[in-house]
Amino acid sequence: MGKRATQRHKLGRSDVEVTRLSLGTAPLGGLFTHVEDDTATAVVRAALAAGLNYVDTAPLYGHGVAERRVGSALTGAGRSSYVLSTKVGRLIVDKPGAEADGYADAPPSEALFDYSRDGILRSVTDSLERLGLDAVDVLYIHDPDDYEDEALTVAYPAVRELRDQGIVRAIGVGMNQSRIPTRFVRETEVDAVLLAGRYTLLDQSGNADLLPACLERGTSIVIGGVYNSGLLADPRPGSTYNYVEAPADLVARAQELGEICARHDVPLKAAAIQFPLTHPAVATILTGARTVAELDENLAMLEYDVPDALWEDLAAVGARRYGV
Repeated sequence: MGKRATQRHKLGRSDVEVTRLSLGTAPLGGLFTHVEDDTATAVVRAALAAGLNYVDTAPLYGHGVAERRVGSALTGAGRSSYVLSTKVGRLIVDKPGAEADGYADAPPSEALFDYSRDGILRSVTDSLERLGLDAVDVLYIHDPDDYEDEALTVAYPAVRELRDQGIVRAIGVGMNQSRIPTRFVRETEVDAVLLAGRYTLLDQSGNADLLPACLERGTSIVIGGVYNSGLLADPRPGSTYNYVEAPADLVARAQELGEICARHDVPLKAAAIQFPLTHPAVATILTGARTVAELDENLAMLEYDVPDALWEDLAAVGARRYGV
């Protein structure tokens, strides 16, 4: 595939190097719709075959299903050929009759928030069992929106200890907001922040606090949600933003951005996926795919030739890329 997707960048001060494009696996846990095991395997293996080396997963994704599918798909791959991250902060507990957070393939279960030391260690043990591995490369504290102080004072020391012991190579926090991750960057020694949806064509709020802090501290950003959960992929009434139906004003804004791109014969998706790349704190763009065709499209959009004139026109309406 093209050169841009397979460029490698280090995560913070760690020795972990990730490709510029990486694979998120929430869709492979059956997010919203069912995915066959064979399809999940094909997606992961196609990503590695394309030269991508970074795969991200989490216990939440299908309540363990994504981790199992990822582990199965990686069987036989040389351990040095991929970087794997998972997350802590939720424990998956069997619960007959339960419906699992919009994951069509999840077993009857619930995901319980737990940022205690015991919860962190149990979560890692459970994840390694599902993955069929004895270590992961990157470990994120996942979505501690309502557990800010416990995440900083209890969960963080536990994941730092795992890094110090060599059980994981890099640590971070993963959220859909920037305020709490900014505290982590300023008050801890995290290597990376997985920031979803807050540094995109549509929403650059993460640039107000988190991205400058990361530049100061040498912390890397893993960018998720470049399509803002669907709106920038298909800007129309009924499209989703932050996983719920997008309000009319945001639909109109996304359509305006799409019209500007169209005047330059550039797909909106290409501008969306490339938008964060020039920021020096951004290490990789994490995109989900539920089919090999979706993966191929993400690769093509990352490599698409976007003229400087388009970035200038987008900046003129407030979608200002770093360096423009």
